[in-house]
Amino acid sequence: MRPRSNLARRVVIAVGALVAALCVSQPADAQAPGPCPADPAQFHPCALGKAKSYRPPRTPDGKPDLQGFWRGPASGTENIEAHPMTDDDNGGPSLIVDPADGKIPYQPWAAALQKENRSKYVEPNVPCFPSGVPRSMYVPTQIQFLQTPGHLLIMFERAHTYRIIPTTARPHVGPRIDLWMGDSRGRWEGNTLVVDVTNHSAKAWFDQAGNFHSPAARMVERFTLIDPDTIHYQVTIDDPAVYTRPWTMAFPLRRNKEKGFRLLEEACHEGERNTDPLIRAGQQIYPGISGKK
Repeated sequence: MRPRSNLARRVVIAVGALVAALCVSQPADAQAPGPCPADPAQFHPCALGKAKSYRPPRTPDGKPDLQGFWRGPASGTENIEAHPMTDDDNGGPSLIVDPADGKIPYQPWAAALQKENRSKYVEPNVPCFPSGVPRSMYVPTQIQFLQTPGHLLIMFERAHTYRIIPTTARPHVGPRIDLWMGDSRGRWEGNTLVVDVTNHSAKAWFDQAGNFHSPAARMVERFTLIDPDTIHYQVTIDDPAVYTRPWTMAFPLRRNKEKGFRLLEEACHEGERNTDPLIRAGQQIYPGISGKK
């Protein structure tokens, strides 16, 4: 048998190395399927599944690294329930994943009040008031997360708003203090940051449709990285003064990977001219409601 030439021998070695490389198992996140669908009803169960196997990057203190620029589903600011596209509405699916019908489980009196809100009051985002929790997570704006040991800072491009969330044990502020963005206290449960939010002023709406809550609302947010560029965000709202049961929204926060991106100031207040005509037309600034009914 004639000996193989050096060229043939090199080809055999190269092919063998290629086959061996293809057979090496890849990291779990590299083998994961593509991104979950954007529709919250499909995204939520998909994200729960992906979270079980994804191994997120870590900060120097060992916590999942949520840092970066993010954006939520902007259509939710028009209506968190499903709504069709119209001339002045982009339309979109419900952000509500529980109950399964995608509807807010209002008590009868509250359902009637919600129908009156939009015609009676100036939508709180119009005069540049803070969007509150959780609306700040899906209002059309850019969001930045920064982490330090013991804190998560969330900055919003819109209206100068921000949240400082302690992630070490400490009590909420006293019950007499009400805040536009609520009072947040975080804790880590595995790879998920769980944030308990109380002390709401309740002067912000969930959306332009007038969906609302009372100062008695308790909101529990969950932030979980499910792949390098997606956070599974969910929030459960419990407000016995307004609803018949707790209910939950869930949706993706997608990473902004634009090179060199930075937050820009959205002044909003300066030169705002939409509120006065609405007040002259008979609408009022929304005062919120009592925590008891």
